[in-house]
Amino acid sequence: MATMESLIGLINKIQRACTVLGDHGGQGMSLWEALPSVAVVGGQSSGKSSVLESVVGRDFLPRGSGIVTRRPLVLQLHKTESGSEYAEFLHAPKKRFSDFASVRKEIADETDRITGKTKQISNIPIHLSIYSPNVVNLTLIDLPGLTKVAVEGQSDSIVEDIENMVRSYVEKPNCIILAITPANQDIATSDAIKLAREVDPTGERTFGVLTKLDLMDKGTNAVDVLEGRAYRLQHPWVGIVNRSQADINKNVDMIVARRKECEYFETSPDYGHLANKMGSEYLAKLLSKHLELVIRQRIPSIIALINKTIDELNAELDRIGRPIAADGGAQLYMILELCRAFDRVFKEHLDGGRPGGDRIYGVFDNQLPAALKKLPFDRHLSLKNVQKVVTQADGYQPHLIAPEQGYRRLIDGSISYFKGPAEASVDAVHFVLKELVRKSIAETEELKRFPTLQNDIATAANEALERFREESRKTVLRLVEMESSYLTVDFFRKLHMESEKKPEKNANSSGPNNDLFNDNYLRRIGI
Repeated sequence: MATMESLIGLINKIQRACTVLGDHGGQGMSLWEALPSVAVVGGQSSGKSSVLESVVGRDFLPRGSGIVTRRPLVLQLHKTESGSEYAEFLHAPKKRFSDFASVRKEIADETDRITGKTKQISNIPIHLSIYSPNVVNLTLIDLPGLTKVAVEGQSDSIVEDIENMVRSYVEKPNCIILAITPANQDIATSDAIKLAREVDPTGERTFGVLTKLDLMDKGTNAVDVLEGRAYRLQHPWVGIVNRSQADINKNVDMIVARRKECEYFETSPDYGHLANKMGSEYLAKLLSKHLELVIRQRIPSIIALINKTIDELNAELDRIGRPIAADGGAQLYMILELCRAFDRVFKEHLDGGRPGGDRIYGVFDNQLPAALKKLPFDRHLSLKNVQKVVTQADGYQPHLIAPEQGYRRLIDGSISYFKGPAEASVDAVHFVLKELVRKSIAETEELKRFPTLQNDIATAANEALERFREESRKTVLRLVEMESSYLTVDFFRKLHMESEKKPEKNANSSGPNNDLFNDNYLRRIGI
C-alpha cells in the first residue's frame, strides 16, 4: 500500500501539472477540483500567515496592511532526512531558494507579475514547495483573507470577489477547510466559521483553529470553544499561539517560537489539560494524517476522472489530428495509413459492416430481373416472326436438315436484347460505388483534417471506377455475345429429330418446306 509520503507527493505532482496546463479549478468538474486539498480560510488579521509559518517553521510570507495574499498560494511541504532547507517555485523550477527572505520577495514579485501593483486579486495560484526536516508531508492552500470593506485602491467588488474565490475552493467536496478564527473575537462573528458552516453544515470537512489565545482578556478563556461546546465540529479544535509582533520585529526563530508555544500550553492553568492536542506541530500532524485518509478514499474517483480525461483528449486528438512528421518518408507513411483507413471504411460498406453494399446485390436481385422481364421476347419469338426470320434466312436455297441460319438470327436478335439491361446494371453498380466512395471519405475520421487529401482520394477513386466501368461494360457485352456461339451442330440435329417425331395430322400437306414450317415446328424454334 502506498505510504503517506508517496500519496501526498503524487497529489502534489498532479496539482503542479494542472497548474502548468492551465487548470486552476472553477471550470466544472476539473481534475484540480477532484484533488483533495487543505484550504486555509480566515479574515484579515486573523493570524493565517502566522499559522502557516508556524507549521513550516520558517518566516517566509509577505506581511503588511490590507490584502497581502492576492493570489492562492499552494504550499507543498516535503519532509527530508537531511538538515538542509530550501524552497522551489513552479514558475522558476531550476532555481533553489535557501534564503527564505528571498522566498518572501519572490512571492510578492510573482503576485505583482499577474495582478500588477494594484490591490486586485487573481485566481491563478502560486506553487511553492518547501523541503525541510522540520515539516510533515502536507499541502496547504493559503487564500486571500476575507474582508468586509474595500479600502482605497481596491474595486468596490473586492469583498465579493474574495468571497467568491474562497468559496470556489471550500465548496468542493474534496476540500478540507482550515478555518482560522482569533480567540479574542466572538466565534459567532467569525468570517471563516460562517463560510464553513454554509458549505459544510455538518462540519465533516472543517478543522477549527483558534489563534491569539494569549491575547484574550484576563479572566477569560476559550475552553468552551476548544472542547467543542460553543461550536461543535466533527474534528477537534486546535489552539495556536503565534509569535507576537515584538517577536516578529526581533526575528525570533520559528523553532524557538514553537518551544514557547508548547511551554505556554503546558503551563497554562486553562489549557494545560489540552496541551497534547494544541500547538502548530500537532495541527500539522493532524492535517497530514487526515489528508492522507481523504486521498486514499478519493483515489478510485481520481483515477476514473484521469482515465476519462485521457479518453476525451485522445478523442480530441483523433478529431484534430496527430502531429505530422517533417521528413518525406514519414509523411508518405502517414498518407498510406490514411488511405488504409479509407479502404477499411469502404470495405465495411461493401461487406455489410456499414450500409450500402446491399444496394449492389439489389441491382442483380431486383433491378436486372425486372428489366429482363420487360424485354419483348413474346413479339420477337412469335410464330409469325419466327416463320419470317427462318424463311428469310434460307434465301433462294431451302435448308435441308434444319434452318440453322434462321436459328442463329433468332438467337442473335434475342441475345441483343440482353445488352441493354446488362449495360444498365454496370452503370447502376458504378453509381452505387461512387456513392460509397463519397460516404466512406466522409466517415473516415482520420481524413477530416485533410480536405485536400479527401479531394485527391475522391478524384483517384472516381477515375478508377470510370475505367472499371468501361472495362466491365466491354466484359459484360462480350459475355452476352458469347452466348450466341453456345449452340452446336448437335443442337440443330436434335431439334430436327424432335420435330420429325411429331408429324402433323394433316397428311395432305406436301413439300419439304411445308413439313418443316408447320406451327409445332415453328413453336419449337421459338421456345
